[in-house]
Amino acid sequence: MNSNSQEFWFPGSWLGGISLILAPPLLLAGVLLRIQVHFFFPEQLEAYEVHPLLMKWSYQLFLGGNILLWPGIMALVHHIGQSKSAWAAWGGIMVIFGLFARTFHSGVDHLAFQLVEIHDVEMAVSTVGKSYGAFHVASMFNLFILLGWIVLALGAYLSGTLDVFRSIALAMMSMLMLGVLKGSSIVSVVATTGLCIALVPFGLKVLQKTYQPTFGTVVRWISYIIALFILLYFLAQAG
Repeated sequence: MNSNSQEFWFPGSWLGGISLILAPPLLLAGVLLRIQVHFFFPEQLEAYEVHPLLMKWSYQLFLGGNILLWPGIMALVHHIGQSKSAWAAWGGIMVIFGLFARTFHSGVDHLAFQLVEIHDVEMAVSTVGKSYGAFHVASMFNLFILLGWIVLALGAYLSGTLDVFRSIALAMMSMLMLGVLKGSSIVSVVATTGLCIALVPFGLKVLQKTYQPTFGTVVRWISYIIALFILLYFLAQAG
């Protein structure tokens, strides 16, 4: 048996560490870009009609951060699980299912913005308003979106993975409003800033503990990642 097989864990330190460093700032950037727009969905759609590029970047950055966050959460769960496996398992399950639910919400956001472009803002507002309470499977995980961060933060603190300050900062993500076409508020900024405070330093720690890459290695891997995302972008544009 390979001697390294016992040391393997998914997604590993590289992907987990990079996720922890990059994903929280993307979420924060998405929140900040629409902070000047009123919180509820009619104003969000009206803002998209007037400032489509701004709103598109805001929602896309948030979605990108949300998707990119899962390897970092799994890395955090891995470290918590070394001493507090139950807290790690439940916190990880809740947060990751919550990320799935937020991704579904982002899909609805995208469709609503397309209604503004293809038809008009009045039609988009009417459609979203009439269908706002419609049941979907993702709504079953709404509680996980809120509660998961608290459970994960408690596990991080009890296991010694994060100190009390960063654990509280992580738990602040439970304050981030959920649902379709939600704008930003001071609470949104506090929640996503807390995520940055909690996870970005931990991501650096994960990378430094496992690797001591040279500057050339870092540049090379960043180039690979950029090239991969450029390729994925053009493939997506091709349908």
